[in-house]
Amino acid sequence: MIESTLFKGVIHGKTIELAEATGLPEGQRVTVILQPESSQAASTEEGLRLAFGACADEAADLDAYLAWTREQRKIGRRPVDP
Repeated sequence: MIESTLFKGVIHGKTIELAEATGLPEGQRVTVILQPESSQAASTEEGLRLAFGACADEAADLDAYLAWTREQRKIGRRPVDP
């Protein structure tokens, strides 16, 4: 039975460094199909979820920064006439 598994890695010349162990014995012959990782592979929604998730531990600091940024944008701005 032929079993295949997806691994991700980085090419260094003629060597491919995998992000995790394969579980195969040293010297095992394998077939490799290369598929470049696309930066646009993730959807915009998924990208936003990942980006905002990175700030989850610092939510209070992020809120303070966003409030400060909004105030800075008001400096020197002409008032809006109703």
